[in-house]
Amino acid sequence: MRVLLDANALMMPAQFSIDLFDELHQLVGAFEPLVLETITRELSGISSGRGRDAAAARYGLSVARGCRTVHAPEPAHCTVDEQVIRYARETGCLVVTNDRRLRETLLSQGIGVISMRKQKRLELIQS
Repeated sequence: MRVLLDANALMMPAQFSIDLFDELHQLVGAFEPLVLETITRELSGISSGRGRDAAAARYGLSVARGCRTVHAPEPAHCTVDEQVIRYARETGCLVVTNDRRLRETLLSQGIGVISMRKQKRLELIQS
């Protein structure tokens, strides 16, 4: 099973002290973690700052090294969230995100989402 991780998913281990890959394995079994090139660029931008989010983004970049980086050819005007939605729709992969707006959009389009539950565990949500 392919699982696409967005930026805040990659930051979860630092923010919530969870083992992301272990949680995913317990939830879905064997999986292939994917990250879009644009997600790593987004994390790089966040990581250049100071504070907790920057530190979490730096940790997220290290987590992303354990994923297969994929390119989603998109028009220049597409947002990162739009790229995540399009890639997931075209490939049929699940998406790991804590972003409420993105989660709702994915679910409304029939795309499965994995999200944090009570800041402790991951939960699979199907539309």
